[in-house]
Amino acid sequence: MPQNRVTRITGIGSALVDILINESDQFLTNLEKEKGGMTLVEDKDIEQILAQTNQTPVVIPGGAACNTILGVGSLGGDARFIGRRGNDAYGETFEKQVVKCNVEPVVSISSSPTGKVLSVITPDAQRSMFTFLGASTELDPELITSDIFKGTAISMIEGYLLFNRDLMTAALKAARAAGSLIALDLASFEVVNASRDILEDIIKNFVDILIANEDEAKAYTGYDNEQKAIEKMSQHVTYAVLKLGKRGSYVSYNGTITRIQAQSGNDPIDTTGAGDLWAAGFLFGIAHGFSIEKSGRIASACGYEVCQVMGAQLPYDAWSRIKKLV
Repeated sequence: MPQNRVTRITGIGSALVDILINESDQFLTNLEKEKGGMTLVEDKDIEQILAQTNQTPVVIPGGAACNTILGVGSLGGDARFIGRRGNDAYGETFEKQVVKCNVEPVVSISSSPTGKVLSVITPDAQRSMFTFLGASTELDPELITSDIFKGTAISMIEGYLLFNRDLMTAALKAARAAGSLIALDLASFEVVNASRDILEDIIKNFVDILIANEDEAKAYTGYDNEQKAIEKMSQHVTYAVLKLGKRGSYVSYNGTITRIQAQSGNDPIDTTGAGDLWAAGFLFGIAHGFSIEKSGRIASACGYEVCQVMGAQLPYDAWSRIKKLV
């Protein structure tokens, strides 16, 4: 690999703090919350829910693109994250943890509270999320210039930015002007459905690496069939990725579809961040010039390891195991 190869991965997305608690199914029932999915709430609602548990919460940085970029930094990659946080204790914790993961923060500060996601994890490892977006929604499109993507090999654009079309447009144009590849994770089938009028044009005109899970791929392509879905996903991009959880993944590149096996082992404890960390391993590999197969193995290891812990941050020994593949 050339010594002067540009390998930086820059992510832009929601700067959120993940608050994780283990609780019973009955706890969710008492909250009148159906298991799984995400519910938008106010800051005070999260505090009220936390007041009802005797569990000690785990507090770590969150947000889809942020999880991916922290994974890249923890792998030893050159990484940068762009977002907006509140001027509060949660925001300070967020930024300190970003730096601790060897990621350069380009984080502006708001007078609004830092965004947060309370994940209630039930014994079956499912997570039910209560989300307060707070300051994360206030990132100013005018601040997003090509300079903050300078020296970037791959720009990771969080799919949730599709809910803020001015910001999404600014990010895509700035990343392209900086000369980087653009990766887009479709985030959720709700995002795909809400953005159908602009999504195909964005993918056709800007995106080089398109990443989706089964639900997102079906919403985007209209196909249940995995082969047909990955083929349609790959029409306008260089890399198309279809993540299938414990069944592995497909990667399409240059007209060839490669099946990537999931890493087998213990049952999951918590699936928070599994797709985000998978993307971290894959993008790290691509940025460093690794083969599809090797990038996929690193990705599968990242996805497996994060399911063995609470939240999307891995301990040192897990990263040591993954780095052996690198």
